[in-house]
Amino acid sequence: MPTPAKGPRLGGGAAHERLMLANLSAALFEHKRITTTVTKAKRLKPYAERLVTFAKRGDLASRRRVLGLISNKGIVHELFTDIAQAVENRDGGYTRITKIGNRKGDNAPMAVIELVLEPVSAKQAVVAEATSAAKRDADKKDAEKAEAAPVAETEEAPEAEVAETEAAATEEAPAAEEAAVESEKDAK
Repeated sequence: MPTPAKGPRLGGGAAHERLMLANLSAALFEHKRITTTVTKAKRLKPYAERLVTFAKRGDLASRRRVLGLISNKGIVHELFTDIAQAVENRDGGYTRITKIGNRKGDNAPMAVIELVLEPVSAKQAVVAEATSAAKRDADKKDAEKAEAAPVAETEEAPEAEVAETEAAATEEAPAAEEAAVESEKDAK
């Protein structure tokens, strides 16, 4: 068998590795955490995070791309609804690898890979909630002002005067610039 062009595979050929990573990612999305070897966990991390990124997009093309890799529709549905919604404010780093020691039988280094579903930080979650509450309050005030707008027709006249004053100021500015240029030419 020829040696793979892009480094060693996980115990077989490239097709076997793709299938293994697809199965590992399906198990990860189903159980939210799995125990595997450190090498497989490190190979799984970018693969699974790419699938979560597709799920965050949420469009039909992304769903079909993920269904081409993971054949279980139930797991894909869970990925696109539950997991994508849980990590929508996170800009990456959807998985976490924790080393747990060596396996008893063959002394292989083991790790737990899990999805990071908690908010980015508690402080950011509070800030996001406060921002949304402030936006709701501002929308309510805008609605109240819109209802009171027919009563306040006299307030529009000063705005028109301000607009006229600003237009006159902008007309004077080019004239002042032209005068400055002419004075420079006279000075030379």
